[in-house]
Amino acid sequence: MRSLFISVIIGFCFLFFISSAPAQPAMYPWLHDDAVLLTLGDRVAPPKGFERKEVRPASFDFWLQCFPVKPGNPPVMLFDGGKKGNQLAHHLVLDLDVGTKDLQQCADSVIRLWGEYLYFTGQYNRIHFIFTSGDRADFIRWAEGYRPVVQGSKVSWVQKGDKGKSYEQFRAYLENVMMYAGSASLSKEMIPVEDIADIRAGDVFIQGGFPGHAVMVMDTAVHPKTGEKVFLLAQGFMPAQDMHVLKNLNNPELSPWYKTDFGQVLSTPEWDFAKTDLKRFPPK
Repeated sequence: MRSLFISVIIGFCFLFFISSAPAQPAMYPWLHDDAVLLTLGDRVAPPKGFERKEVRPASFDFWLQCFPVKPGNPPVMLFDGGKKGNQLAHHLVLDLDVGTKDLQQCADSVIRLWGEYLYFTGQYNRIHFIFTSGDRADFIRWAEGYRPVVQGSKVSWVQKGDKGKSYEQFRAYLENVMMYAGSASLSKEMIPVEDIADIRAGDVFIQGGFPGHAVMVMDTAVHPKTGEKVFLLAQGFMPAQDMHVLKNLNNPELSPWYKTDFGQVLSTPEWDFAKTDLKRFPPK
C-alpha cells in the first residue's frame, strides 16, 4: 500500500512539471493532508536558455524539485515567532516547519531534509548522523527504544524509550540529533565533490566549525548548447528560522540562480564558500 501511495504521489508531481498545475505535496508529512501548494519547480523557472535535467523519480533530486514553498514572498520567521533581522537575502520561503526550539539552524536544516527524504522512501537503515562527539546515531536503534545518554563527551545508548518507526518517533529522533550534531560533525560524514561541474540537487556547500555554515543545492539547470550549469541554494541559519531559497545578490539578472563558474569564492548573502566546500551524502 505504501509503495502504491508513493507511486501515485510521484506520478502526480511528475505530471505537475509537465502541466504546471498546482501540486499536492503529500511526500512531505509535516504538512496537512489537505495542503495544496506550489512547488519549488513551479515557482522558480530556469534562466532563459537553460533547462532542468530530467531526474529519476523517487530520487532526492526529484523530491527537492517538488519541494513545497509558501505563497508569495513572506518574511523569514524565527523559531520564537519573531522576524529574522535580514529580510533581503531570500527569494522565497520553503514550507517547512522550524519547531519551537532553537535547534533547526543551518546544518540541522540539511539534516532535516536528508532525513525526511530517507524516511519518506522507507530507507530507515540509511537514516543516521554523527554527533559532534563522533558517536553515531541510527534511527533504527532509536526505533528499537534506545536513547542516547550524554555525560560530558561520553555517549551511551540505553533502552528506555518507546519503540516504533512512526513519524512522531522519527521527528523526536531528528530533534535529538539536532541537539548534538552540527556543521562540524555533518561535514565529516559527507564526501567531497571533486568537480564543481558535477554539482547536483542534494549537494551541500558546508564549512564545519563553531560556528560553521551549510547551504543546500535545491535544483540545477543546464544550457543544452554550452553545457553551462546553474544551481539554486537554500539555507537555514542562526537562530533557528524558516529555510529559504537565497537570492544571488551579485548577479540580480540571474538571481536566484548561481553559476558554477563563480571563481574562487561563492558569495551568498550571508556566507562565503569555496569550491572545495561542496560535498554530498555518501551513496548506498
